[in-house]
Amino acid sequence: MTKLRMVTTTLCAGALAVPFLFSQAGAAEAGAAAEVLSVDYESGTLDSGVAGLTTTHATAPDASGVVEPGHAGSFAVQHKVTLGDPGYESNGAPRSESATDLLEAGQFNVGDVQRYEFSVLLKDWKPYASGDSESGDIVFQGKYAGGNVPAFYLMVKRNEMAFRSPHLNRQTSVVADVRPYVNQWMSFRVDARWTTDETGYFKVSAQLPGQSGYTPVAAYENVRTYQPENPADHGYVKWGLYRPTESIANGDVPTRIVQHDDIRVFDLS
Repeated sequence: MTKLRMVTTTLCAGALAVPFLFSQAGAAEAGAAAEVLSVDYESGTLDSGVAGLTTTHATAPDASGVVEPGHAGSFAVQHKVTLGDPGYESNGAPRSESATDLLEAGQFNVGDVQRYEFSVLLKDWKPYASGDSESGDIVFQGKYAGGNVPAFYLMVKRNEMAFRSPHLNRQTSVVADVRPYVNQWMSFRVDARWTTDETGYFKVSAQLPGQSGYTPVAAYENVRTYQPENPADHGYVKWGLYRPTESIANGDVPTRIVQHDDIRVFDLS
C-alpha cells in the first residue's frame, strides 16, 4: 500500500540560488558515465535534501507529496493534477512538477553529452478507450530556460509511452502498451549530445518490470538537438505531471497521479 507523507519545503530566495555541489571523487560511475546529480527522495522531503531543487508551484495540498515505498528505496515523490482546479495549475497550465533549473549539476548547455535516468509509476491510471481525448500527459522533460518548448519529453498518449522532440517534429512509441505496468515502476534512460549542428543525438532506453537491464527503444542521430526558439542560456530537466492541452470539456480524465524516483544525471563526455 502506498503511504502519502505530506511535507512542505520552505526555501528562502538565497537558498534557491545555491547550486548543488558534488565531489568528483564521490561521483558514482555507470560504465563510462560519471554521476553528477542524484534525486532519490530518501531524505523523505520534497527537495530530496538537494539545496536548490525546484518543487511544485501548484498550491493544492496534495499537488505533490512524498510517498512510501519508492522504486528501490523507502520514498518517492508523487505529483497530482486535477483539471479545472486552479490549485493544480502553475503558470496558467494544469501541472505539478519538480525541476533542476536552479541546479548547475542539473543543467545542460551546447557541447554537453549527458544521460538522464528516472523511474516512473502511473498511479491507478485509467486507460484510454475509444472515443476518449487523445491528448498526452507529459511525465519527463528536457526543457530550455526562457519559456521555450521542450527539447524532448516523454508522455503517456492513448495507452502508450512516447518520446517526442518538438523541434525535430519526431515522435516514437517507446512502450507500446502501458496498461500491464500500471502501479508498477518503469525506468527510462535518455542519452543526449547537445549541439547546434547536425552532430547531436537523442538515444532512449527502457527497463520494464521483469527486465534485468535497459533495452534501446528509440534513437534520433545526426540531428540538431539544441535549438530554443527564444534566448536560453541553459536547459534543465523536469519531472512530474504536465497536461498542456487537456480539459474537462475535451472529455479528458479529470485527475491523474504519477510517482517518480531515482532521477539521475550523468556526464558522458
